[in-house]
Amino acid sequence: QEGMPQTLSSTSMFTPCGFSPHLHSSKEGEQGGLIFQDGNLTSASLDALIQHLIPTTDYYPEVSNSHAFVANFQKPQISEKVFRIRHSCFETMSLASSTGSPTSDHARIRKFGPKILQLLTEWTETFPYDFQEERMIGHLKDMIHRIAPCDEAYWKKMNQLLQALNQKLATLSHGQEGIVKISTAVSDKLVAFKTKPPSIQREILSVCSDPYTLAQQLTHVELERLSHIGPEEFVQAFVHKDPLDGTKTCFSEQKKTSNLEAYVKWFNRLCYLVATEICMPAKKKQRAQVIEFFIDVARECFNIGNFNSLMAIISGMNMSPVSRLKKTWSKVKTAKFFILEHQMDPTGNFYNYRTALRGAAHRSLTAHSNREKIVIPFFSLLIKDIYFLNEGCANRLPNGHVNFEKFLELAKQVGEFITWKQVECPFEQDPNIIHYLHTAPIFTEDGLYLASYESESPENQTEKDRWKSLR
Repeated sequence: QEGMPQTLSSTSMFTPCGFSPHLHSSKEGEQGGLIFQDGNLTSASLDALIQHLIPTTDYYPEVSNSHAFVANFQKPQISEKVFRIRHSCFETMSLASSTGSPTSDHARIRKFGPKILQLLTEWTETFPYDFQEERMIGHLKDMIHRIAPCDEAYWKKMNQLLQALNQKLATLSHGQEGIVKISTAVSDKLVAFKTKPPSIQREILSVCSDPYTLAQQLTHVELERLSHIGPEEFVQAFVHKDPLDGTKTCFSEQKKTSNLEAYVKWFNRLCYLVATEICMPAKKKQRAQVIEFFIDVARECFNIGNFNSLMAIISGMNMSPVSRLKKTWSKVKTAKFFILEHQMDPTGNFYNYRTALRGAAHRSLTAHSNREKIVIPFFSLLIKDIYFLNEGCANRLPNGHVNFEKFLELAKQVGEFITWKQVECPFEQDPNIIHYLHTAPIFTEDGLYLASYESESPENQTEKDRWKSLR
């Protein structure tokens, strides 16, 4: 997706009597390069799709269509091209208004202005990363200066839009930097201990002994990290060049997915933290106590709707250094753990989890409080779903049309994620627990095996050989 074909000229997009009628038929079949099925747009030529998504005085595109288009043409050069296309709205608006009296011109602009303001508001709120480039900010300001002079109220609204965008970009930039620093610190700690940590190392139960409280604090971490992930990061993670678009770009090809990658690292850290906490105690009774504690934490995460932490805890408890501790597990009441494992069982493409996720999503839609709105999906599976949807369906159909049906499905999945990540955490934050989750030293895989073998001796020759090599 290095570029786009040339778009229609400003004058050709409008009829002599004003703005051209946009095709929005609910009938099946082709209408001017747009293919509809059951009233839904499924494919289109790129030029027709672009024209269909530009507002006029009498028409505004469906939000889902606009989001699907912008979200799936998210590389910077594509965004700039789209901006130039939408910039032609204003050129045409000026052209159309130049033939009438000043009064009629002013009235036409005032009628057209709210549509553009709505479009810009939706774009800056949903895809703020598009405006990190100085050139894009220049386009935005130019558009504002074209429309704002027609009404003092527009000046205020446009200024509010710019201020909100600046705050959003500042927050995203700060969050991104912060997450990178945290993930770096986590990485340093990950290799800090290949053997057991010093005896002065605190354990999770000394910091938080209430499973519900820890589940709440994990939810705080999850929502805070999710809030920094922009929808364009999903597209950037899987974007490929469209061979049908061969023009050169003036923007760099660098992907901006650091927040997404940092979130995946957080999942891995939580897995290793759980395994470390279980393997660290010297006594079997203490290890069993930690296992039962994390089972209860996982159950509370499930009840909250925090499936990412739930899966990280289960994954940590299923790591080989933990699962081999048979004497320890014999002291654990495992019925609750097996129920949780069943919920996250990968059988049937995670059928049980997907059913639970749909239930949580439905609860969120009808919720009256932020507590009931929480939906934190198992993030690695969400990424996998988006990846296979992106890879399994072509961007272009054999006739050269944009496969808009694919884009709508991608936008639907990413749109759900955007809704979920915007929920404000209703639980009171405990800085001590949060700090421990982020900074507590954890074992490497070798360190986990060493601790495991020291707790319960190797049972077969393979384990004995590994223990010997590690020592």
